[in-house]
Amino acid sequence: MEENRNQILHAKLKELRDKPKTVRFSIIGSGNGGLAMAGHLGTMGFSVKLYNRTDENLHAVRWHGGITLTGEVNGFGPIEKATSSMDEAIMDADVIMVVVPATAHRFIAEQIAPHLRDDQIVVLNPGRTGGSFEFRNIVNANQGRKTLLIGETSTFIYASRALSRSEAHIFRIKNTVRFATLPAYWIPDVLPVLNQAFPQFIAGDNVLSTGMENIGAIFHPGLTLLSAGWIEATNGDFDYYLDGITPAVAKILEQMDRERIAVASSLGVHTVSAREWLYLTYDSPGRDLHEAIQNTESYRGIKAPHGILHRYITEDVPMSLVPLASLGKMLGVPVPMMETIIHLANGMHGKDFWADGRTVERMGLAGLSVKEIRQLVVGIE
Repeated sequence: MEENRNQILHAKLKELRDKPKTVRFSIIGSGNGGLAMAGHLGTMGFSVKLYNRTDENLHAVRWHGGITLTGEVNGFGPIEKATSSMDEAIMDADVIMVVVPATAHRFIAEQIAPHLRDDQIVVLNPGRTGGSFEFRNIVNANQGRKTLLIGETSTFIYASRALSRSEAHIFRIKNTVRFATLPAYWIPDVLPVLNQAFPQFIAGDNVLSTGMENIGAIFHPGLTLLSAGWIEATNGDFDYYLDGITPAVAKILEQMDRERIAVASSLGVHTVSAREWLYLTYDSPGRDLHEAIQNTESYRGIKAPHGILHRYITEDVPMSLVPLASLGKMLGVPVPMMETIIHLANGMHGKDFWADGRTVERMGLAGLSVKEIRQLVVGIE
């Protein structure tokens, strides 16, 4: 039965590759990222449906019939349907792009499971760290299935902000974004389908590689916590990256980055440093992280959060730092600066992000050896 399912998937993906512009997209989430992606796909002529669980947030898109974009992309993107019904949203979709905070991945996985077909592609934009593992576990638990075309990106393709419920501004489209599937052997089949709309997507080795290249884990929680006084005093009225990442703050972020790379290395995964990532993504040179940040023009004008109760903490700590630190603990890799930032976030927010976070248990990796984890990601049962 598994072999028959794989044959059906191969045939469907070949059909989609051979018929450009026929791919039907469903965008899950109508926030900053979801509006940008849905609008951009619409301007490119793709069929797009948009889902949001809060129906009133979709009224403006329905009224206007689509999304207006400004910035690097200017134009109007028609939306075929905007709905709060998951069944309606994904019914005819070939590719389901999940564009919600990683803290909502569990909810979306539970909602989407009863409606998924075997030949549909689900992409987490991004997966943060361990997103595909957790998402697949939840879908499988709800459906009892083994074939799920799940993939993830290493970062979100846009630097964007919603201007209203039907307008978005795209500051920048990233040069390259790594993409991988779980298991990895589906990458050569799925990537050409996605490249019809997003040529910026390039092949990652596997979801360990994309999950380790989680630069948001380095930039967001530490920077927000270390800038808490400035954020609360000004309501975030300063350039978040360019003003917030001072030389001293950059040193803390660089130490966290070294720990991330050490966890990746323990799994046999090569990943670039945050400084190298800035150069590859934004053409930003620099001898150290602080200098590279200052040379990233795409960050100019992006303001800090209005307060510390923000997804840079509530999402990036439990869904980025906790899985990295949890893997480090299981594999015997010291991550003292990551643990410090997690403890600071717990204290500042009065929460236990360890309890809520994406641990090795929730990812289905607890107790596995490095060999077993690597076999899982490439598809060796």
